[in-house]
Amino acid sequence: MNLTDTNNTDQNFSLEQDNGGYSQYAHIHFTIAAAVALGLCLIGLVGNIIVFWYLCFKLQRNRYTLYIINLAEADSIFILLSAMLLMININTMINTNPEFKGEELLYFLVEVFYDSMQYTGMFLLTAISMERCMSVLFPLWYQCHRPHNLSTIMCAFLWVIGCLESLIENLVCPPEAFMSQTSQCTAVQIMTFLISVGICLPIMVISSFILLIKIKRTFREQYPPKLYIIIITAVLFFILSVIPLNFLWFLLYFQMLPTDVQSVSLFFASIFCTVLNSTINPFIYFIVGRKWKQSSNHSIHDALQIAFGIQK
Repeated sequence: MNLTDTNNTDQNFSLEQDNGGYSQYAHIHFTIAAAVALGLCLIGLVGNIIVFWYLCFKLQRNRYTLYIINLAEADSIFILLSAMLLMININTMINTNPEFKGEELLYFLVEVFYDSMQYTGMFLLTAISMERCMSVLFPLWYQCHRPHNLSTIMCAFLWVIGCLESLIENLVCPPEAFMSQTSQCTAVQIMTFLISVGICLPIMVISSFILLIKIKRTFREQYPPKLYIIIITAVLFFILSVIPLNFLWFLLYFQMLPTDVQSVSLFFASIFCTVLNSTINPFIYFIVGRKWKQSSNHSIHDALQIAFGIQK
């Protein structure tokens, strides 16, 4: 998703209203949608900070909590940038956003970090799904031969890959190249689409399917590990909230959508869905790890401890 392109679309919002793209009250509807999304950002930010704090400083780490810590960090930064982006676009859309020196550089940096956090979060979710799947398919190797620092190496590698992909996308495919559909920009758009839909999505789906089979086989004998449920639920929410928008942006780039005016609506829908995906993860941990039949003075602590199988 190219944020600067949507900013250019917002700048022509009044003209689009005159041309029949939106009603004269459309900016009110978008402002309300942005306010709801900002409220969601606040909830998601609090949830991810709580998860990050407890897993970093209150609970013992294991092979999976390091992934969750990095995922919570990426989601927190992503939510902050989403809130900033919403405010920038609303100000632009109602023509109250003054030009200032360094505006283009600011938009570029926001876009690079925004995409970096989104890609890194996707890679981390893919990695934890794949690693848990490997523990089910090859338990002996996983217990005896898995490198002790594999989680640390993978997290560092995925941060680098996520940032690198974002940097390449935004350097090779700036707004001018995006609008004119240069060959380099087209190649980058296809690359990012294939990475998310052609690589990450199949890995998450196959891993979740294997975990579901494992749950079905062991459910009669014992309750399945809550981490299985967390992974499957998080992957399901990611697929439902993020992947459809990736398809729509891909179609938008190749001008397969009805009108270019709809890019504003698609932008707000993308922000809302991606923020929802980043917001929902902490609450999945809390709900899955909660002791429903017992009360505790440290419910968050206990919920996270149970959810990730942390030894007391």
